[in-house]
Amino acid sequence: MTVLSIGVARTVSPGTDKPGRGSTSLSVAVPTVTAMGQRNTADSEQLALRFGFDAEDAAIDAVSLADTTFVVVDLETTGGRATAKAPGEAYDTITEIGAVKVRGGEVLGELATLVDPGRAIPPQIVELTGITTAMVRDAPHIESVLPAFLEFSRGAVLVAHNAGFDIGFLRAAAQRAQLGWPRPPVLCTVKLARRVLTRDEAPSVKLSALARLFGASTQPTHRALDDARATVDVLHGLIERVGNQGIHTYTDLRSYLPNVTPAQRRNRGLADGLPNRPGVYLFRGPSDEVLYVGTAVDLRRRVRQYFTGADPRTRMKEMASLARTVDHVECAHDLEAGVRELRLLAAHAPPYNRRSKFPQRWWWVALTDEAFPRLSAVRNPGHRTAFGPFSGRSDAVQSAALLARFTGVRTCTARLGAAATHHCPEVELSPCPAGQDIRADEYGAAVQRAAAMIDGTDHTAPAAALAHIGEVAAARRYETAARLRDHAAVAIEALWRGQRLRALADLPELVAARGDGNGGWHFAVIRYGQLAGAGTAGRGVPPMPVVDAISAAAQVILPTATPLGGALVEETALIARWLATPGVRIVRTDTGYATPIGSAGRYAQWAATARSARLAAAQQQNSELQAEPHPTREQLFGRTGVDGLGRSGQTGLPRRHPLGVAG
Repeated sequence: MTVLSIGVARTVSPGTDKPGRGSTSLSVAVPTVTAMGQRNTADSEQLALRFGFDAEDAAIDAVSLADTTFVVVDLETTGGRATAKAPGEAYDTITEIGAVKVRGGEVLGELATLVDPGRAIPPQIVELTGITTAMVRDAPHIESVLPAFLEFSRGAVLVAHNAGFDIGFLRAAAQRAQLGWPRPPVLCTVKLARRVLTRDEAPSVKLSALARLFGASTQPTHRALDDARATVDVLHGLIERVGNQGIHTYTDLRSYLPNVTPAQRRNRGLADGLPNRPGVYLFRGPSDEVLYVGTAVDLRRRVRQYFTGADPRTRMKEMASLARTVDHVECAHDLEAGVRELRLLAAHAPPYNRRSKFPQRWWWVALTDEAFPRLSAVRNPGHRTAFGPFSGRSDAVQSAALLARFTGVRTCTARLGAAATHHCPEVELSPCPAGQDIRADEYGAAVQRAAAMIDGTDHTAPAAALAHIGEVAAARRYETAARLRDHAAVAIEALWRGQRLRALADLPELVAARGDGNGGWHFAVIRYGQLAGAGTAGRGVPPMPVVDAISAAAQVILPTATPLGGALVEETALIARWLATPGVRIVRTDTGYATPIGSAGRYAQWAATARSARLAAAQQQNSELQAEPHPTREQLFGRTGVDGLGRSGQTGLPRRHPLGVAG
């Protein structure tokens, strides 16, 4: 079966009289073709792992709390830092996992194991938990334990006491082990207790205090399984307290938490009509304006999170309260969703989004169109001989000045006709790189060098800049060398960025594929740096007929006379990153996909190292400023005088009074 899907579906807030729109054009015409083969249970399970949801989780709204499966988890760790604050800094790891699976008050299973953290356990942790380094020496590493835990908890709601701590460690461990984090629904018993219990009833929401309050059969001991068992009894006690308040499902329970506003609760029905499929969602306000645009691997589940307090950001709560309808676009895969999101952000500039709303604000360095061209920082170049983009004008201006110096193009701004002779009036104060008393035809060699540098066919200018920096450093002019290094790094990164993106934007068509992890394929048709078509082929479906169908239905792209042919910078960059990910294959292309041999890519590693050096120097300077002691009163006002009786007198001021004194 082949399905062609174009358009936007809409979910309307209950109680409104606005009709739903089954198909709405949003200027994101990316045809989607999906070919489905026979799918068995194993296929569904693989799809669940791929997108982070399964049949149980997708239907969690329809399941009562009595029939909901909970996995209560507790961790012991070497400390409180799940991730490093900066590259190279230390982080803490898991030493023990304990989990209990329950449904309807019945224990379905337990999981408990020590974990080798790969380091010595600090003494204070040994004293707290009783877990010693010797106890975990022969224990499995987290990379071996985590898959078993994820399988044990699949389809269940994860519950933890102070869930941010435990889930944060599990997510960080999954990332380091290169395992996909399935993003399960989460419930925190600390937050629930603060909502359900009064201060008089529970002055403290520590696990030990709540376990005593609810008469838990197992008291917490700072060991993972004991604490998880105690949390099970606390969870059941809290659920019993809200049973007569209309709380029947997990979503009701999440909405009951204190960080959900009444307006959010009223709007949670907006997610009911959304599919459990990947795509893009758009929140619309009272006047049908677009408030917010986002992507999701599961549209229904992600949108629902805005109404259950899962997103703690204040502006998101405000947006969810204002929303009246939710539009959505189903997508074939993550690349299509990302591209559609970027186009919608550029088209609508939603007030609650912070990035990618103003693509016209990029800066470029372009060769001007005049008899004596020069490198100039501009917003919208009208031709393709430009490099960038830059996020700020200052970086563009500095890069233009630096590269002009090593290509020989002028930096002066005087208007010169074709019959004029270049004679820079700035030569005494700021020497212009262009030669003096030269005609336009003689100046052409410098222009050709600059154009070749931009195109990536000549790298002599970046090479000369790096050699000059070395000479300045050898002369012990270190501050000047550091300043030139920073400017050169920005210029080289911009050159290389522009050359990579232009290599993709110059291709009339490129078809690429990536495996979906289940024997099928995700396809993308790219034309002139833009996504023109997207689709999938399930396992067992011949892929090439699907590719032909996607290409036939793909959008026609007419490039313009701009550096990227009219493509959005971030769209072309997103596609380039997708093509560079492991597992992506080029199915076909007319001219080949490659960057020029003389591109600035050969200096990309140098530029990255230079950028790291600049950041390290800035961090060191900031730390030195923070460590600088405050001046004392004596340093500010002078030494306090002492009279003959040993009493404090007037502050000892200088004897000379420049402005004079009266009397």
